[in-house]
Amino acid sequence: MLNNADSFTGNAQNIAPDNQELKTPVGELYLRFYLPSQDEFALSAVGICEVIQQPLDRITPIPNASPLLLGTINLRGQVIWVADLGQFLGDSSRLNTDRAEIPIIALEEEETILGLAVERLGDMEWLDPDQLGSAASIPDQIAPYVQGEWILGQESKKTLRLLDHLAILRSARWAA
Repeated sequence: MLNNADSFTGNAQNIAPDNQELKTPVGELYLRFYLPSQDEFALSAVGICEVIQQPLDRITPIPNASPLLLGTINLRGQVIWVADLGQFLGDSSRLNTDRAEIPIIALEEEETILGLAVERLGDMEWLDPDQLGSAASIPDQIAPYVQGEWILGQESKKTLRLLDHLAILRSARWAA
């Protein structure tokens, strides 16, 4: 039996430094990802229902569908459309389909789910929406889908554009 009372009393000096500081995240949670052109975008985690790596042979092409659509997948018993987000946004580079799996971001609004195929996924990151500025010099075809942009480096002028998931889901371009 232990009789050392010091082993049961909290001594803050013995706690590891990484346990002493838990920082509260600032802002909101966003998923960063890349299109084939290597342009980086973000989507709010609020509109994302799932992120999956889907084997290409599990995406069923649909004849006479819009060229923006790669096909459909079965997501836990529900058939959903998978779209090439780069093509939707007018990216001139083609999505690399010569690989084992394609990253798909499933967006949801009420009962509508749409999978967006992207080149590669980035990180989930807390970003401050108050730092979001208006998007500068963006092509007219993507302007309706961009909510703004963050400047990531003052010297490099690298930007991260925030996409509006509701505008993408509600777009009339899917019917064309």
